Amino acid sequence: MSLRLYDTSTRTVREFVPVEPGRASIYLCGATVQAPPHIGHIRSGVNFDVLRRWMTRSGYDVTFCRNVTDIDDKIIRVAAGEGVPWFVIAERNQRAFTWAYQVLGCLPPTVEPRATGHVPEMIELMERLIAAGHAYAADGDVYFDVVSYADRYGSLSNQKLENMRAAGDTDTDSAKRDPRDFALWKGEKPGEPTWPTPWGKGRPGWHLECSAMATKYLGPTFDIHGGGVDLIFPHHENELTQSQAAGDGFARYWMHNGMLKIGAEKMSKSLGNSLLIPEVTKKVRPVELRYYLAAPHYRSAIDYSEEALFEAAAAYQRIEGFVTRAAEVIHDVDAHAPLPQAFTDALDDDLGTPQALAVVHEVVREGNVALAQGNKEQVARLLAETQNMLDVLGLDPRSEQWRSSGGDSGLRATVDALVAVALEQRQAARARKDFTAADAIRDQLAQAGITVEDTPQGPRWELSR
Repeated sequence: MSLRLYDTSTRTVREFVPVEPGRASIYLCGATVQAPPHIGHIRSGVNFDVLRRWMTRSGYDVTFCRNVTDIDDKIIRVAAGEGVPWFVIAERNQRAFTWAYQVLGCLPPTVEPRATGHVPEMIELMERLIAAGHAYAADGDVYFDVVSYADRYGSLSNQKLENMRAAGDTDTDSAKRDPRDFALWKGEKPGEPTWPTPWGKGRPGWHLECSAMATKYLGPTFDIHGGGVDLIFPHHENELTQSQAAGDGFARYWMHNGMLKIGAEKMSKSLGNSLLIPEVTKKVRPVELRYYLAAPHYRSAIDYSEEALFEAAAAYQRIEGFVTRAAEVIHDVDAHAPLPQAFTDALDDDLGTPQALAVVHEVVREGNVALAQGNKEQVARLLAETQNMLDVLGLDPRSEQWRSSGGDSGLRATVDALVAVALEQRQAARARKDFTAADAIRDQLAQAGITVEDTPQGPRWELSR
């Protein structure tokens, strides 16, 4: 089976055929940095990180572009409320997003462009649209004329123009030919940042930014455009419309991840129900949060609950336990061992992570049986399969990312050395049959949050959960 993906634009699962054989180009709508990220934001990052890893494992040379929207209405409002320049808000929150992506094991993008660094490309796109009769300047603003593209506008979101409401992206629609026209460029206003254009000073509209950045780094026609399902309309609809109206092929596949909700409501800052990454990673380790976000199918909604979060953490710990015990017996793992066919089929079928993780857990069960039987050859094969599958999902507990349990690797090394000293003292006490002293050392380690397990290979420790 070759890779097949659900394409929002056709509402079908389609075989992935890249623009250029052997190469894959992905554009992901990244952060609008008016506030730090909650786990709903980072779900998108995790889902598309798994896609990228799988495409790489499948032999594609992947270019992954994830943008940063560092200027928009929300950022300006937050900055005004705090009495600081807009770029202070943008920089602070971009750093928070970067940290969150990193702490959850997302590979860095090939390129991460900021909107404010691409105004020349935006001006060029507007000039092309005006020349083609699809955009017009009015009172310092520039708008896309949706009626001029009426036969295509709404194709992504499956809507008809006559049923659409006003765009609602300006204070007044008085300068528009039609209330449904959307802003490409917003004219100068007191206290707002501006950039010069042939139509006067101003700042970019949200939709224009992504079209300019996507085509600059991935070309006029590229493979995949991704983002949350809440972006289908108006953002992605407007991106697609303005890009194709200007003559670009734009994205050939549109992929959208489902929302993360609390009860019946989408997780959002405006609802006050956000769960910020630093707070959630106090409850579970970052790798366990990644498992929680990656385990459901990317297109399904997640209804957040702490119970479900802790169940996911426990499920990951079962996998981790096998890998840890098996690695004490098998020291060299074949990183090129073939993946189970069922795992491959699951991910090739529209990135089916639930089915893929079911395969992981089945292999882990077989591995635990092999460990109990002392079958080293079988343990070696199953450990290699498990680690290779986990590597695709970004969940391998023996990877550099997770060896420090999501914390500081230097601190982990220090703790490791200190615990080793304590365990040597405990072993010495046991050797001289001073079991009272040995038990006391074990109890002291437990009080410090360290669990000791005696195995045939010697004592093994881990942080208590």
